[in-house]
Amino acid sequence: MIKRALWQGLIAGTAGGVVMTLGEKIEQALTGRPDSHVPARVLQRLAGLPERPGTQPLGVNWAMHHGQAALLGVLRSVMAQAGLRGPVASAKFTVVRLTNDQILENLTGVGAPPSTWPRGELVVDVLHKTVYAFTTGVVADALAARGGPGPGQRHAARRRGRRTDVGPLPREDA
Repeated sequence: MIKRALWQGLIAGTAGGVVMTLGEKIEQALTGRPDSHVPARVLQRLAGLPERPGTQPLGVNWAMHHGQAALLGVLRSVMAQAGLRGPVASAKFTVVRLTNDQILENLTGVGAPPSTWPRGELVVDVLHKTVYAFTTGVVADALAARGGPGPGQRHAARRRGRRTDVGPLPREDA
């Protein structure tokens, strides 16, 4: 399952990153918002690379932007493999995506807590990360579904409805 989750997650996360980037470019064309160089600055600090003021190298920016998207896709794929699929799982994953960014940005001193951001910037960031999370979820769920229901789904199917009296699946069936 882990090997499957790894390759499927990298595909799903990459797809989510590409769709998010396309959405960002469309939004920027409409709003005039400039490119963010936060991903590059975070990677430079994490890797101990030299920093410079102003515009950051596009390759460094995209390495962090798309690398982070691909790697986080693995977690969403693990969710799908376990049987956590659909819009509710993608909504949960949106929070994970936002939290991951905030940990890295705040830990490195590149960013500040979202509660201090202008509301417009916060809305745009949440929107783009939501697009990423739901796109990644659709792809991860579709790939995981090829292997049938996950253990959580099989457990839920033992007795339909919301129940407290259903024991765990036998170990060999999980």
